[in-house]
Formats: sequence, C-alpha cells, structure tokens
Amino acid sequence: MTVRSVDRPLVEQLPQAGRRNRRPLAGLLQSAVTPRVILIGMCFLYLVPFYWMATTALKDNPELNIYPPTLWPLAPNPGNFISAIRYIPFPQFFINSVILTAGTAIGAGISNPLIAYGFARIKWPGRDFVFAIVMATIFVPFPVLILGLFDVFTKLGWIDTFLPLIIPAFFGNPFYIFLMRQFLLQLPVEISDSARIDGARELQIFWHIILPLAKPAVAVVIIFAAVAAWNEFLLPLIYLQDESRYPLAIGLQFFRSQHNVQYNLLMAASTLVVLPVLALFLGFQKFFIEGVSVGAVKG
Repeated sequence: MTVRSVDRPLVEQLPQAGRRNRRPLAGLLQSAVTPRVILIGMCFLYLVPFYWMATTALKDNPELNIYPPTLWPLAPNPGNFISAIRYIPFPQFFINSVILTAGTAIGAGISNPLIAYGFARIKWPGRDFVFAIVMATIFVPFPVLILGLFDVFTKLGWIDTFLPLIIPAFFGNPFYIFLMRQFLLQLPVEISDSARIDGARELQIFWHIILPLAKPAVAVVIIFAAVAAWNEFLLPLIYLQDESRYPLAIGLQFFRSQHNVQYNLLMAASTLVVLPVLALFLGFQKFFIEGVSVGAVKG
C-alpha cells in the first residue's frame, strides 16, 4: 500500500485562500454599513433644526437666554402653542394658506401633465425647439419677470386678490413639465398607438390610459407645488395688501417687532406651520418615492 504525499506548496496555500475569501466578505460588510452610517448621520443633521424648533417652542422667555442653552426645556410649557395662535389671527392666515395651496396644487396637477403629454407623446413640427425654449425660461431671473407680471395683474384688477398667486399655476411650470415629460417617455409607445388604432382621441388616451399610469409623477408634481405654495413668502407680500389675506408664511413675521422677538411663540407657530406639510408628505410618500425614483433611474 502506497501513501501519496501531498505537495507542501498546495497545503501552504490553503490558509491564504481562506484569508483571500475573507477579504471580499469584509469589503461587502463595509460597503453595506458605510452608506447606512452616512444616511443616519445626514438624517441626524436634518432633524436637529426641527428638534431645536420644537424644544424652543416649549421654553419660557427667561430660559431662552440661558447659556449654555438647554437641550430640553427645564419646565415645558405647551401653552405657548395656544398663545401663538392667539398672538396673530392664526385661523384666518391658515385658511388663506389652504386656499392658496389647494388652488396651486390643482393648477399644477392639471396643467403640467397635459403640457408634458404634448411634448412627450405627440409629434408636431418644432416640438423639441419649443421644449428647449420652455426649459430655457428656468434660467430667467425672477426680478426680470416680477415688474411685468405686476403691471399685467394691476391692469387685470387682480392685485390684493389670490388670483395672481393661483392662476399662473394653471399655465405650467418648466421644472414640473420636465419631470412629467421624463416620466411619460418611459411608458411604452405601443399603448398610445394601439388606442389610436381603436379610434381613441388624444384627450381620451391621456385621460383614460396615460394619466392613470402617471399617478406617481403627478403626485410628485402636486407635492412640490403644494409645498412651494405653502411656504411662499415673496409673491404674497408683493401682490397682497390687505393683512387679512396674508398666508401663514407672512403671518409668522408678526412675531417680530422693532425691539423684540417672541422666539418661543415664533417657534411654536413655526412648528404648527410645518405639521401640514409633513402630513402631506407622509400621506403621499409611496407615490412620491416611486415617481422620483423612476424619473431618476430611467430618465
């Protein structure tokens, strides 16, 4: 009976092979953990201002001047929220903001999908050239437009009304048009072609076929438009003259006087202003993530 000898170099290589197999595993764990650590750190940085706003809203005026500042109120005072609501006509400002936000969101949800459909699914002469011009308007500075718009709205008798803040949303926004167009380009062309063969008109194709498939992108446009309208400060300040028509974004300035600032009441009111936007995002979170991810990956 013979005993075969095992080559020593092969035996010596076995532990090295094991070490080499462990290196990819370590790299895999590192690649999986590092993004999570970065995301957690970024979330912490973004949440710090909201935490500071909420805790400041619960503090009394003497505690605001303590150094170093307290991370949690020594004696939390939820009554600051009630005082903030009573300090300014909060209910009226809230209703004004809801009207402006709802009108703008409806206008954006109607106009931008229609315009984007014309640029993405319908072939007509000069389509790409007109689309390039529409996209170029993004780079036009706002101060260049505001004087002309103010003059037009003055002649129409719209100053000191909500119309100049709502009606422009029904004519589309270049960024929202681009976002919707990128989404519509990902839908199969055969869907529209088969509907045309069956005798469907373009409006029927858009309403019954394309729009249901584009719900995530429409939701993203509505959220963007609603948040922008809710936080808008400059345009209401320019077009509105009666304080009873001010939205909450301007109403927060009433907590600032010439010699004093009610920071605790200001932060309490700011917290209340943020809550509807947060609820809107949480309600449409599924559509928002789906619409943004599809447009980013495939667009």
